[in-house]
Amino acid sequence: MLTYLVARWYVHSSATPAEPAVEVARAAGEAVRPHARLRRLVVRRLDRTVATGFLLTLALSITLLGGLALGVLAFLVRRVAFIQRFDNVVAAWGYDHRSATSTNGLHALTDLGRLEIVVVLALALVAFEVIRWRDRWSFLFLLTVLVGMEATMLGVKDLVGRVRPTLDPAAASLGPSFPSGHSSTAAAFYAAAALIVGRHLPRRARQIVVAASVAVAVAVAASRVLLDFHWLSDVIGGLSLGWAWFALCSVVFGGRLLTPTAGVDVAAEAAAPLRPIHPPELAAARGAGKQSTASDRRHVQHCLPTGRNRHGRSGPDPPALHG
Repeated sequence: MLTYLVARWYVHSSATPAEPAVEVARAAGEAVRPHARLRRLVVRRLDRTVATGFLLTLALSITLLGGLALGVLAFLVRRVAFIQRFDNVVAAWGYDHRSATSTNGLHALTDLGRLEIVVVLALALVAFEVIRWRDRWSFLFLLTVLVGMEATMLGVKDLVGRVRPTLDPAAASLGPSFPSGHSSTAAAFYAAAALIVGRHLPRRARQIVVAASVAVAVAVAASRVLLDFHWLSDVIGGLSLGWAWFALCSVVFGGRLLTPTAGVDVAAEAAAPLRPIHPPELAAARGAGKQSTASDRRHVQHCLPTGRNRHGRSGPDPPALHG
């Protein structure tokens, strides 16, 4: 409910643009256009054709920040006694209040975060997107989210090596505890699924889908604690890791546009300096020795690499240039 209310507030806020990913990228590009040195630096960093381009820079930055946050949390759970004591209290409460009915319900919830179930749901979603919308990027997006999430989560598990709760003997055979794999997988996948599905839904339905994705992830995380498979701090770390990885993937794939570098192209285009159109260019467009017309001027402006239609985008012709 809290996520749904936040989503409604975000949509109805006067500060929220109609297309946030596009508008923010365009504003960033226009902000650096007047500064020649900064513009050259940004345009170079926005060049997606080189290894040191914007995507690699952004990915490394977010990865380092996410790694730092996880490292701090991993240090706290191993060195700060209060966190372990609080984890013990929560684990004992869940164990003392369990029943056969609640345990069966919690097992059903926790299965929503199993990798096997998530893979089946992801394949079904990809098949629907391909058949219904001819979307070729959904598969690559979900593959990046799931494979990257599992690799990162397993690496952190091996690095931290935290012991699981001992109230349930079955937990001892499940490997390291921090962060929770079910929680991180659920957070990343259901957020990605909400992004894909929500692109084709009206605003109210999209808000409900976003809230449902958060609710499922939190329910999976809570089930891991109440079943005594994880400490509370484990699932907090898992949710943080899953949502952070999803955020990184959504930035790379252009948010709701779901096209890699879509936002980068908009920002680079907005940052590029405006080119004046000289009479020789107009003459060359129409033919040597012929006088240029308003139609010619519109055609040249349409074809210039700094124009908004240089990628073949649809829309009306720009106004004619005078003089």
